[in-house]
Amino acid sequence: MEAPNDVVLVADVGKSRCRVELRSGTELLGAADHHGFPGVHVDNGPTLAFDLLLETVSQLPPGLPVSTLTGIGAAVAGVEASAEKSQELATMLSQRFSVPAAVLSDATAAQLGALQGAPGTTLIVGTGAVAFRFDDSGVLHRADGWGPYLGDRGSGRWIGQQGLQAVLEAYDGGPATSLSAAAGALVESPGMLPGWLAANENPYRAMARFAPLVLHAAEVGDAVAHDIIGEACRILTRTVKLASSGDEGGTPRVAMLGGVVGSDFFAALLRKSLASAGIEVVAPLGDGLDGAALAATRRGLIQERYIHRDGTNWPD
Repeated sequence: MEAPNDVVLVADVGKSRCRVELRSGTELLGAADHHGFPGVHVDNGPTLAFDLLLETVSQLPPGLPVSTLTGIGAAVAGVEASAEKSQELATMLSQRFSVPAAVLSDATAAQLGALQGAPGTTLIVGTGAVAFRFDDSGVLHRADGWGPYLGDRGSGRWIGQQGLQAVLEAYDGGPATSLSAAAGALVESPGMLPGWLAANENPYRAMARFAPLVLHAAEVGDAVAHDIIGEACRILTRTVKLASSGDEGGTPRVAMLGGVVGSDFFAALLRKSLASAGIEVVAPLGDGLDGAALAATRRGLIQERYIHRDGTNWPD
């Protein structure tokens, strides 16, 4: 248990953005936001992550007690692809701030935050989609999260992509949809959509940004959009079932996180789909930054084997 005056630095270093917070217990002392990076697993990844973290920390409001840190927890993209580089980043952070440092994947941090270290399943639906379950022994079971080429089905990118494909199908003479008008805000003609997408620096994020328009169209009664959302719910329910298979703890339970489930309309449909599969939805107790804070302030978690620490034998 952390002391009331413990000050921890927590970070979510993702591919699209880097967020840092300085916390004292449950009190938020200050926060800063910066651009993202490719992932700790790439060439020179630990240095890229380290420099980005320092730059983001430098943007914290002045006068904060950064010098009194007692620990660092960083959820970082690419951790699952390189344990060695993740360990290297933890060591760099520990040496720079002279405190214990923990580095973990963003998905592991999300599961930690959502269930506060308890075993169970977390479904994360943002630009991508993945279900994570830690069993009672701390073993990780996952389903999907395989990226836009091979997976992330039912995600914001998937929903947006299906919506754009429906616009092009309508343009070809297929079922009419109000999504065609929505796409008019992007291009003059649906036939220009492929070029518009190719010109985007991050086409997957661009497709994900169309997802809210698909959700809105479904909510107001567009049949094509509603079919897309229904299929997304069925896919995500299967993803949770796959991650939960082998769970002998009674009724499977899942906490949901991510921007897409922030839609009340979508979350309600997904809950109904999950309930029909015998899966109970529980409210998340926190998010990825809360999970990073937990990793920074508590050792001996059941997820410990997936947390990369600096290796120093710090006193408790």
